[in-house]
Amino acid sequence: MKTNKVLFGMMAVFLSTGAMAADPTISGVTVQQRWPWSRLVDIDYVLTCDPGESMDISIEAYDGPTLLTLPLSSLSGDLSNVQRGTRRIVWDPTMTADTNSGVLPQFRVALTPARVSLYMIVDLTKSEGDTGQTEYVYESDLTNGLWGAWVRNPVTNGQTAVQSVIWTGVTTNDIYKTDKLVLRRISKGEGKIGSSFPPTLSTTLTKDFYAGVFLVTQRQWERITGANPSWFNNVAYYQSRPVEQVSYNDIRGASNSTPASVNWPATGVLVDPSSFVGKLRTKTGLEDFDLPTETQWEYACRAGTTTRYNDGISGTLNTTSNAQIDVLGRYLYNGGKIWDGTTLTQPVQSCGPENCTAIVGTYLPNAWGLYDMHGSVFEWCLDWSATLEGGEDPKGAESGIKRVFKGGCWDSAASSCWSSFRNLQSPNGRHANYGFRLVRTLP
Repeated sequence: MKTNKVLFGMMAVFLSTGAMAADPTISGVTVQQRWPWSRLVDIDYVLTCDPGESMDISIEAYDGPTLLTLPLSSLSGDLSNVQRGTRRIVWDPTMTADTNSGVLPQFRVALTPARVSLYMIVDLTKSEGDTGQTEYVYESDLTNGLWGAWVRNPVTNGQTAVQSVIWTGVTTNDIYKTDKLVLRRISKGEGKIGSSFPPTLSTTLTKDFYAGVFLVTQRQWERITGANPSWFNNVAYYQSRPVEQVSYNDIRGASNSTPASVNWPATGVLVDPSSFVGKLRTKTGLEDFDLPTETQWEYACRAGTTTRYNDGISGTLNTTSNAQIDVLGRYLYNGGKIWDGTTLTQPVQSCGPENCTAIVGTYLPNAWGLYDMHGSVFEWCLDWSATLEGGEDPKGAESGIKRVFKGGCWDSAASSCWSSFRNLQSPNGRHANYGFRLVRTLP
């Protein structure tokens, strides 16, 4: 076996230890590079936990005492929402500094199981590596009252309750809209999406992801970039209103950017380091922050419902005042513009949040605890404009001229704010009704 085609000088077996209760545990960890040689490394293990219980698996890799950097993009397999049994993680060393140019003679790994969280919170006032920068909210802690108000099964789709527990207390403290970023864990699964009613396009998401509970706010953008591009920036209210006048290119980088050209899906998760997402990744050390795909967005918006809006209530689309959406989000006729029952008037730039964009979290959440997915601002998605696809983890067209955004805005009629509505815009477009929310797709 030639040295220049071998990652390891020896194959290692390492049983994870650590202070853990008898259950859950990880045992039987083996590490083996594939042969015939493909660079890929199989990390097999056995997870023991209660039947029906799921765990997230963290991994640390070492060459002797030296801790190696394993970006999440280099890992796949059984890492998230894993149930008991024999499992496998696959490491691709070509996506790291550890390529076939050298040998790791004492390679070993340590695997640790952890409960699957319901929410994650990132403190934007801290920098990568700071203590307490990221914390997690678990369902048992939430229902025991450790995080304030919560509700169970707030949405019924037709005659069936959508099973969920959501944290409503997140809306009562502005710190979660300004200094901290809160994301909700969305479980992988199958769903119906698309513009027909009821939706008929079948899709499957094979990976869990976290989705922002709120739209990214002006203060959160300001904390990452040091600037605020928004039009509705009334000094008394701006911090908790959604950031707007941001383009797709501002958020993750342009196809002609330097030092690296980015072009989803051709260049995958790559973003411009100088973009908002690039700076956020650097600040937090979380390399998987990004915009959602269109499918992720609609799957998260619907949250187990098949109705036009994500409240699970049957209703019709109309272009004027709509009592159903009045409680779900800001749109043209409930404060987007000034409506006197006869005419609409454009509010001034300095308007308060009773017009145009509202304070995030003002309206009712969906069944998974996500706010403002109907109206307020259009939300950028990763995809190029093309016909919405079904199937497994769709990524949309390989190229295009315009990108997709979803959800309607404060300047939209109710008929443009429903779950499947899509609009298209040049990726360098900026407007006072363009904004976004973040996701983190887990490996």
